[in-house]
Amino acid sequence: MGEDGGVEIRQGRFFRYALPRGWRVLEDGNFAVVLVAPDQAALTIMVGNAGLPLGYNPMQYVYERLAPQFPNLGLGQPQPVQPAMWMQAAWGFELAYNAGGVPCRGVAKCSMTAGYDSCTLVITCAAAQEVQWADYAPWLPQIADQIVPTHSAAFGASALMMQSLQNSIALRQQAQEYYQWSQQTWQEVIAHRDRIQEKNNFHFRENLGGVETFVNPYDSKLVELSNQHTYHWVNRQGQVFSTNDPSENPNAGSSEEWLPMTRHKP
Repeated sequence: MGEDGGVEIRQGRFFRYALPRGWRVLEDGNFAVVLVAPDQAALTIMVGNAGLPLGYNPMQYVYERLAPQFPNLGLGQPQPVQPAMWMQAAWGFELAYNAGGVPCRGVAKCSMTAGYDSCTLVITCAAAQEVQWADYAPWLPQIADQIVPTHSAAFGASALMMQSLQNSIALRQQAQEYYQWSQQTWQEVIAHRDRIQEKNNFHFRENLGGVETFVNPYDSKLVELSNQHTYHWVNRQGQVFSTNDPSENPNAGSSEEWLPMTRHKP
């Protein structure tokens, strides 16, 4: 698929997806996959979350996930459409936004499947600069829909079932502090640019996935946890206890030691 027919089926860590020829992977995590055109004028986004409350508004979910990335986002009225992946139902939205002063258009689909006491929502989105959208519209949304989960941790599902988060992010080591501008070499300028990009990508991943990154006090590793809860505790086995009640303490009546987790700020 794609204008020249070239597409590669790529197996990521958590998802299998179709990558058009010349495109690059901007994000490949357990909550989101983002693919970008060579000229950065078009992209696809897949983002999903398990464990959301039953009845979560699909339009609200689309806006919450895409608005931080798409300035001045406007959404059309939802229309029933064919769901992506294995999902039960879906709603389609036309969207418009402004990227750096350039008008952009696209479509988004929010697919849903419901369990006993929670639901999973998944967005597949295709968008491009408005002047190019007519060329992308016939095929790019199909590329977005071809993303398939291949790991139990996709969308945070395994963490929900096990009541612990077993997937952690290995962040790139910070580049060493650069010298004063008069002493910097070109390679040091590149290192500084990469450090800024990594920080932007960190916040981009958190916003898309609806997660926050915390520090495990036992081993100082970083873990992503749902932003649906404010307070998190962890024991030596890596099991996580989450709550919105500041007075709730899992150490009460427990034979295990639980320590509070602190927010990571890159």
